[in-house]
Amino acid sequence: MIRIPILNYHCVADYPAPWIAEYTVTPGDFERHLDAIADGGRTVVPVARLADASRGRRALPRNPVVITFDDGFADFADVAVPALAARGLPCTFFAATGSLEGRRRRETVFPPHPMVSWSRLPELEEQGVEIGSHSHTHRDLDLADPRVAADEVVHSKELLEDALGHEIRSFAYPYGHFTPRLRREVAACGYDSACAVRGRLSRVGDDVYALARLPLLASTTVEEVSAWMTGRGARVASTRPDTLGIRTDRLYRRVLRMPVLPEDALADLPEDALAAHH
Repeated sequence: MIRIPILNYHCVADYPAPWIAEYTVTPGDFERHLDAIADGGRTVVPVARLADASRGRRALPRNPVVITFDDGFADFADVAVPALAARGLPCTFFAATGSLEGRRRRETVFPPHPMVSWSRLPELEEQGVEIGSHSHTHRDLDLADPRVAADEVVHSKELLEDALGHEIRSFAYPYGHFTPRLRREVAACGYDSACAVRGRLSRVGDDVYALARLPLLASTTVEEVSAWMTGRGARVASTRPDTLGIRTDRLYRRVLRMPVLPEDALADLPEDALAAHH
């Protein structure tokens, strides 16, 4: 089976905020990662095309790789997209809709940070970006009340579809974590794929609602990225249930889970998230 690296970026900046620094790569390193992809002979495709291939709707190029970005930090549009566009490379951008700029109030667990504006989403699509959902507030959906989780999954999809005028096909679980119930909810809401994290290489034929991704950290080296391009340097995702996103490394959540929702929106957060807020 073809081993497919699905890269998972968050922030691209020289001087990131401390709370996101662990999941930030510098612009220089990002450029070197793109060079490693080119040198490895990989062809970049968006998540939607991988999902189509998994369902037999469309063929993949010989050596595919997928580049994804989570959350919605402004440097994605200002730094990452120009570097990708200059090389003619597509990517998939999973937006946490409650954190994007241009709404009357922020509804997000993220501390204040420059974020992509709603008004820029059509421009990003024109530059080769597939836009998907990353929930609305980026709370822990695997720990949330099922009704709250369902609303997050639906609401973010509706907001993006209203803004862009077309169907939103792809979803990424906040923090990479999900449960079988949440997976079913995402499928029932009309998404045709969903990304977890899992720190593994993916394959055609993997569960399209539990796609494995490789997180890019501040400590990730260009040599590691180059190894992934050859199908080495990480295990291949297993289909066994005990390797699903509910067992993903919880470090990411410990680093990022600092809820700053408006107080009137905190009522339906899980108790452990409320503790983190205070």
